Amino acid sequence: MSTVNKPLVIGNWKMNLDFVEAVHLGQQIGVMLRNKPAEHTEIVVAPPFVDIRSVSSIVTSERIPIAVCAQHVNPHDNGAHTGEVSTSMLKRLGVEWVLVGHSERRASYAMDDAVVAATLRAVVRSGMKAVLCVGEALEVREADGQDEFVREQLLSALNGLDPKFHDQVTVAYEPVWAIGTGLTASTEQVRAMTTHIRLVLPTLSMGASRVLYGGSVSAQNAASILSEGRVDGFLVGGASLKAESFLAVVQACDDCYALMANRRS
Repeated sequence: MSTVNKPLVIGNWKMNLDFVEAVHLGQQIGVMLRNKPAEHTEIVVAPPFVDIRSVSSIVTSERIPIAVCAQHVNPHDNGAHTGEVSTSMLKRLGVEWVLVGHSERRASYAMDDAVVAATLRAVVRSGMKAVLCVGEALEVREADGQDEFVREQLLSALNGLDPKFHDQVTVAYEPVWAIGTGLTASTEQVRAMTTHIRLVLPTLSMGASRVLYGGSVSAQNAASILSEGRVDGFLVGGASLKAESFLAVVQACDDCYALMANRRS
């Protein structure tokens, strides 16, 4: 973890949980956080579109200390885009964050670099915060092309972004070969890539941006990745579908931050 950023943990529920299940999970998270607050870690959950209203309502009514994120948004303000939602629709529901360019959107829904860049700009212009997802496929890594690949993704999405929006952007490194596969990048691989990302971001005047890791994150590996991989938190998939496993990742971040704070004091 970098020495300046408060850790951030985002739970991406993907296409799981109907609204009843989503409310139950949100309430479980709320109860567990009341019993053991996360003093140092920012917590965000990303439900499916149909669950956002329900989750946002309980977060507000029960004062659960988490923020709500959308998994995707259309870059257009409105119009003939059947099946899509706009930034204004999300904001009205209390959404504060949006994932942009998740590997599954890129691979399965024709979300190319141009669409990623347009979507990111729509998100930050609306006042919401964007989580820019970058990462390479297995064949790219096997050819030792991961650094250049991720660099191009960053430049394509962020080059020319108005500086007033820079603090609304977080970067999430998610190697495609470690998404939902049970494989996890080694701490050395994570550290090498986050170091590379932190070298690219200052060239875009975005050196203060947080860098997360996503890819089969669990309670078992979170602490080591956080402490040795030089990340500022996690984009959590499967482990975010149960309150216990999700908050175990949060607690790992909290403990690591507290330890670093004690060392600095």
